[in-house]
Amino acid sequence: MMASGQAAAMGADTLLLEKMHRPGRKLGITGKGRCNITNVASLPDFIAHFGPGGKFLRQAFYRFSNDELMAFFEELGVPLVVERGGRVFPASGQARDVVDALTEWMRRQGVKVRQKVSVESLLVEDRKIRGVRDSGGETYSADAVIISTGGMSYPATGSTGDGYRLARSAGHSIVPPRPALVPLETAGDVAPRLQGLSMRNVSAGVLVEGRKQGEAFGEMIFTHFGLSGPVILTLSGKVTEALNMGKKVAISLDLKPALDDRTLDERLLRDFDTHGKRTFRTLLKDLLPGKLIPVCMSLTKISPERQGHQITAREREVLRKWLKDFRLEITGTRPLPEAIITAGGVDTGEINPRTMASYLVEGLYFAGEVMDINADTGGYNLQGAFSTGWLAGRSAAGVDLEE
Repeated sequence: MMASGQAAAMGADTLLLEKMHRPGRKLGITGKGRCNITNVASLPDFIAHFGPGGKFLRQAFYRFSNDELMAFFEELGVPLVVERGGRVFPASGQARDVVDALTEWMRRQGVKVRQKVSVESLLVEDRKIRGVRDSGGETYSADAVIISTGGMSYPATGSTGDGYRLARSAGHSIVPPRPALVPLETAGDVAPRLQGLSMRNVSAGVLVEGRKQGEAFGEMIFTHFGLSGPVILTLSGKVTEALNMGKKVAISLDLKPALDDRTLDERLLRDFDTHGKRTFRTLLKDLLPGKLIPVCMSLTKISPERQGHQITAREREVLRKWLKDFRLEITGTRPLPEAIITAGGVDTGEINPRTMASYLVEGLYFAGEVMDINADTGGYNLQGAFSTGWLAGRSAAGVDLEE
């Protein structure tokens, strides 16, 4: 939508071929229906959140930054608010407002939209784009084509990997698609026993073969299959990478991140002394949510009926270590269709970062998730889509952006 609107705004005769019955289906469900369009982070922070792919996006973010995206939507009549972690949302809390504003803006720019059209193939002659052919056999002549089909996440919105097939047919390499920002599956019955329990202010670490490889702080939730929530999604990329290498992975939860070991031990000792006649089960009510108490008793193997003054120093140490290092073995991730975004895609080494143009086929451009770019949660991925769309649209319209 951003790419077609920008191309039309630059004077190009622009046609948007939309696979679904209306554009913006996936955008309408982002951010749990609230649409986290961007983040107020600085450019260096933005690039860092994309990991190795960040360098490729530097030009796109420089040309069309988060500040410019926010101004763009404000001018379209979508007031914005900044929330915790620098996340930016429409003030209404409705992703639909963002989709409607983009749809109306495209119309004003003169973009023609054809819905329920699935592109079957690219028309290429002598390494130059000539147009596309749809699944019904109809051809569309064009001097430039932008592939902005997304990845393979949430296929019901139209993202079924079509862009990978089209890019591969033009000679492009595809980094194998894999789930990113995806919930994790755990071994055993601990997570199912805690299903529905939401934890705030938790520190979670990724342990690969016992060594910490990443850490995040925030909210998470236990599910019937394992773990989900913002902090888990943020760490899922490292988990996926390690699992693909056949390594043993666990998530370590620090349930009391505000307290170091010594301070926590002092608190436990004070509680057990002050309320010495209370049972261990009762004492835990001041430490943990109700659902976690049976799990804690089971994993620490401390008798629920043992009174506070009877708890030994060794048992207190076991409890303290569990509170600071509650581990769950990771057996896998949820399938790619359930991932928020797709990692992998068109190899960015074959795309000009200043224009989003293919190095292999003249007149072919890319935008968004179809490329091998992905970031943490927090609005970064949508900014990446909007910035690369802005750049691809203008470049395809013939605007010289190489300078």
